[in-house]
Amino acid sequence: MQRKPAKPQGQHGRPRLAPQQVRIIGGEWKRRLLPVLDALGLRPTPDRVRETVFNWINHQVGSDWNSVDSLDLFAGSGALGFEAASRGARSVVMLDFHGPAARQLELNKETLKAQNVSVLRGDAFVVARDMAARGQRFDVIFLDPPYQQDFIAKALPLCADLLNEGGMVYVEAEFALPDGKDMPEWLLPWEQVRADKAGMVYYHLLKLHENKA
Repeated sequence: MQRKPAKPQGQHGRPRLAPQQVRIIGGEWKRRLLPVLDALGLRPTPDRVRETVFNWINHQVGSDWNSVDSLDLFAGSGALGFEAASRGARSVVMLDFHGPAARQLELNKETLKAQNVSVLRGDAFVVARDMAARGQRFDVIFLDPPYQQDFIAKALPLCADLLNEGGMVYVEAEFALPDGKDMPEWLLPWEQVRADKAGMVYYHLLKLHENKA
């Protein structure tokens, strides 16, 4: 899907009347189409990318989704969070700052009768810090923030405090994360387990280095 211009967090722009749709590609709700708010800066992860990413995650969790707690930190369309829920994740927390987007997530949750999904509205950075302070931990964190705002550099250190041992973070960006030499400080604790590119989308699966966990 063509990338739309980035907006500040929570400022997806005025929603248009005709919604987009996202298709769940695996699990209980496979092939279900869900409406997505058509707003600037909101980019559902393409089917091809989601299929690859969830194959990566399945390899890590051994397809044992019923013991996986996940967090969709910048949920937007909910494509990643609902995909995890469809595959049987024990819990999925979806967070978005934008009121209309959060309401659409709630409507989709009700449509699917997704008891394992919780939708929160709030600032991702504030809520993540609060979760970490309360000792809340996750096995999989989806990190697909608005582009061109340096949110990944700000969010990854918070994700480190939110992961269970052996947990992983999926990162989607408009650029490839550096690997090897000249890595920025915020990326040093992380190991790139897998990485790939589809069109203008760069996507990565990260784990904390064992000595940093």
